[in-house]
Amino acid sequence: MKALEELVSLLTRLPGIGRKSALRVAYHLLKTDKAYAEALADRIAGIKDSIRFCSICGSYAEEDPCPVCSGPGRDRSLICVVEQPQDVVTIEASREYRGLYHVLGGLISPLDGVGPENLRLEALLARLREGEAREVVMATNPTVEGDTTALYLKRLLEPTGVAVTRLATGIPVGGDLEYADRLTLARSFRGRVKL
Repeated sequence: MKALEELVSLLTRLPGIGRKSALRVAYHLLKTDKAYAEALADRIAGIKDSIRFCSICGSYAEEDPCPVCSGPGRDRSLICVVEQPQDVVTIEASREYRGLYHVLGGLISPLDGVGPENLRLEALLARLREGEAREVVMATNPTVEGDTTALYLKRLLEPTGVAVTRLATGIPVGGDLEYADRLTLARSFRGRVKL
């Protein structure tokens, strides 16, 4: 069945969807009513028109500026730097952070051909020149690329006088020491806090 194979081929291009999952989704769509399939197709087709990047922080938004950048209750002295727009959603779900964001659009990765010039660094520097921010929180993943980017940004931002901090890393809540890797344990010891 050519139509089914074409759909499965398109679905396997989505992250985390292998051939088996794509087949399951395709068969599910065949079982559902036509109205649902059409509504899903319309939403997929229209997503690029209804969601864009915020001109200030670079996150996904339906309006520009996004609700975070235009929100009156946000702490404008804090800017949390993240890799991708979906990281903003993850941090916002915690309801712990009330500052602003800046999406880099990637991480420094020479092996992948991504250098500092490929990231939204000039936009960050321009925001810092406005003078409201007092602290930049680095919330990149604790990987080689995330650490490299954080260190590069620390050096880049030193002349601005803005404090540069990094999210704590270590043993997750509910985690067992026996399953923690050496690097996680080392970071946990370095980042320990007083009880």
